[in-house]
Parts: sequence; C-alpha cells; structure tokens
Amino acid sequence: MTLFHKEQRDVFRGCIPALMTPCGADGAPDFGLLVHKAQWLMERGMAAVVYCGSMGEWPLLSAADRRRGVAALVEAGVPVVVGTGAADPREAAAYAAHAQEVGASGLMVIPRVLSRGTSEAAQRNHFAGVLATAPDVPAVIYNSPYYGFETRAGLFFELRRGFPNLVGYKEFGGGDALTYAAEHITSSSDDLSLLVGVDTQVVHGIANCGATGWITGIGNVLPDEALALTRLSERAAAGDPEARRFALELEAALLPLARLDAGPDLVLYFKHLAVLRGDDAYAHSRLPDDKLSPAQAGHAAAGLRRFERWWGNWDGVDYAATP
Repeated sequence: MTLFHKEQRDVFRGCIPALMTPCGADGAPDFGLLVHKAQWLMERGMAAVVYCGSMGEWPLLSAADRRRGVAALVEAGVPVVVGTGAADPREAAAYAAHAQEVGASGLMVIPRVLSRGTSEAAQRNHFAGVLATAPDVPAVIYNSPYYGFETRAGLFFELRRGFPNLVGYKEFGGGDALTYAAEHITSSSDDLSLLVGVDTQVVHGIANCGATGWITGIGNVLPDEALALTRLSERAAAGDPEARRFALELEAALLPLARLDAGPDLVLYFKHLAVLRGDDAYAHSRLPDDKLSPAQAGHAAAGLRRFERWWGNWDGVDYAATP
C-alpha cells in the first residue's frame, strides 16, 4: 500500500454522517437543501458525508438523482463517500465510475442484493467489478447482516490483493462483528481502516477495536453530541480513563435514540427527530405513505426530550469539548 492511498484514507477518519435526502411535499429530492445540510454538518466538524447509503434512501432514488446529488456535493467542496447500493452489479459499478469521474473522496461498497446475494462467488465478482471501475477512489466494504452476506477475512484479503483502493471495512453487525473485523481483518495493517457502522457500538468500536471512524445516523440530528462521543472514544483508546468513563456515560444516554439506527425505520425516525430539533428540511419523506406511527413518533420525541435534559445537566460536556 502506498502513502498516496494512506493519505486518501483520511476521508474515513472521524465522525461521518450518512446524509439523509431532503424532499419536497411532492417527494422530489431537494438537492439545494442536500448541499446546505452537508455544509452545515461539515461546519460542525464532521470529516465527510456518505451519500447514498441507507440513510440516503437509495432504493427510492433514480440513478440520475443519485448522480446529481453526488455531483452537487462534490461541486460544493464537500468530501463525499459514495454508496454503491444497487440491485444490478453493473449499476453499482456505474455509480463507482461516476464517483471517480466527478472527484468523490471515497466509496462505500454495498454487497450484491436481491440476486445471488448469498453466493460468495457472486459477491466476489460484484466487489471486484465495483473496485475495478474506480481504482483511484479509496473504498470500504460495507458489512451488514441486513444484506444477507458477510464479507469474511478470506474474501476481503483476496480482494485487497487485486485492488489496492480497498482500504477498509465498515461493520454494521454489532459488537461481536466489530471484534471479528478488528481481530481478523483491520488490525493486520496500519493502512486499513475499521469504521463503526451502527450508532450503538461507538465506544466498543473505537476504544476497544481500533476503529478510526464512525458512520452515523444520529449525528445528522445531534452532531455536536456525536462529535463529543467520537472525541471521548478516541481519547479512551489512547488510554484516558476519565474519557472512557464519560464516553460510556454519553453512549448510555444516547442509546434510546442511537438504537433507532439499527431498525428498518431509521430514516423516518431521524427525519422526525431533525424536525423536532427545528429542521424543516426533513419534514417530508420520499414516499407519502412512509410515516412513523403515532406511538413511534411519540416514543422518539420523548426520548429526545430526555436526552436533551440529560445533556444539559451532564458534567462531561466541558471535558468532551476539550481537544
């Protein structure tokens, strides 16, 4: 692995929101608001944004809309990690090619879905096709049980031998899966990045498994708090016992909201929470029938109020703000 690729890997360092797609009342994507939200998050201190991952609602967007969103973000100077999710591997490769063409900063390579998803041979060919199409863009494989396939160490290193742009692994499978990734994949080289992919495992991923980044959903709604958790976890990993204590306290307080990241309604929840925080950009869903139930909405609102009260009284705020 060359220093060139190691420097590019910095896009996967720190706190990285999986950007949601703002929509108008008719469900049409609003790309002006998309750029505005990304810039606001970057101003708060985020390292980059992901678009389109699951938070971008990629199955509900046309290929043209996805390319338009990526291009608009890149043109605005936002470091973008492009999600390659697609039912057709050829379409996934085309998204990767477009990412390289417009100058995106990274790729999040989604496994093959819907057809032959459990076949390792099919997944190997799928990953190879995506990675080959964007050889100058650093990429991480997105591992998630939701996709019905887990990329284990053998396949990862087989791909890495052929594609030096494969520089990391994003793990959504939980604590045990993060431990496996650290033990068998990313700890083999300083040139590999492990990313926490689920909001409930930040401290374990960073402080115990050596993850260098966190792709977050709740960070869209509570960016300052997500950045505080990232900083505290990084300091805990460096041996600061006070930071570890505060990180665990903050993670526990965030858990009722962070756990929403692991369910099928995550985008609906985070858009709802964003509106409650005064962000009307997320008042509408891509599909008009995609709504939380009244009980879900009330539960999320109550959880947000409890967390805000806790954060306002927590004695770790100043410590978390210290570099």
